[in-house]
Amino acid sequence: MDTEVYLRMAMLEEKHWWFEGRRIIIETLLKHLDFPANGKILEVGSGTGGNFLMLSKFGKVDAIEPDASARALVSNRCGVELTEGSLPDQIPFPPHSFDLIVALDVLEHIKDDQESLVSIKRFLKPDGYLLLTVPAYQFLWSEHDEQHHHERRYCLAELTGLLEKVGYTIHRKSYFNTLLLPLILLMRFTKRLLNRKTPDDKMPAGPINKLLLGVLKLENYLLRKGIYFPVGVSILVLAQNSGLESSE
Repeated sequence: MDTEVYLRMAMLEEKHWWFEGRRIIIETLLKHLDFPANGKILEVGSGTGGNFLMLSKFGKVDAIEPDASARALVSNRCGVELTEGSLPDQIPFPPHSFDLIVALDVLEHIKDDQESLVSIKRFLKPDGYLLLTVPAYQFLWSEHDEQHHHERRYCLAELTGLLEKVGYTIHRKSYFNTLLLPLILLMRFTKRLLNRKTPDDKMPAGPINKLLLGVLKLENYLLRKGIYFPVGVSILVLAQNSGLESSE
């Protein structure tokens, strides 16, 4: 991503409804995961480090990030030194090192997503978990995707099929950011029609930000109750290393 996008992320990650809501959903899922105390966690593509403190509640966290400007932002802001690395083939750790690998809105940035999933599997312990979020639906493609250097958006069946193909077992899957889908769809089509290039991730006014966060908190409650959302702006998948090789 461009440096200006990282700078914007660094300013938004703590309080913006999307980033805070996604952290709440991920944290709730991890609280109910059969996960060893003080397990080893790797976040790939950690950006400006907004998930680091949340993930640290569950174990020892290492994080890799390919962009030097993003690593510098994290170092200056949080005093945390991220490791230089990237998918699919620059993960500077021994194989089978991690109980959990997290990739939050990362896979869509990478040209070879299948090889990246194979690579992640090499660094998971037997029965280790992979937690993914990605943006949904190619028809929602917008200037936001261009600014963030996305390669694609996914449908859930496509993503889970790819994971199973390379040897993962799916434990949890759902769309999310579902209740706001009609509003986001309208907003993106309107901006496309009017040829507006403004970013989607600017901070809303305080009351609106609080309201939107409340919507994601409601979805988190429903997900915790086992509700599956059949549509949404984003996708969440929890998969496990099955120990099987790729079917190719």
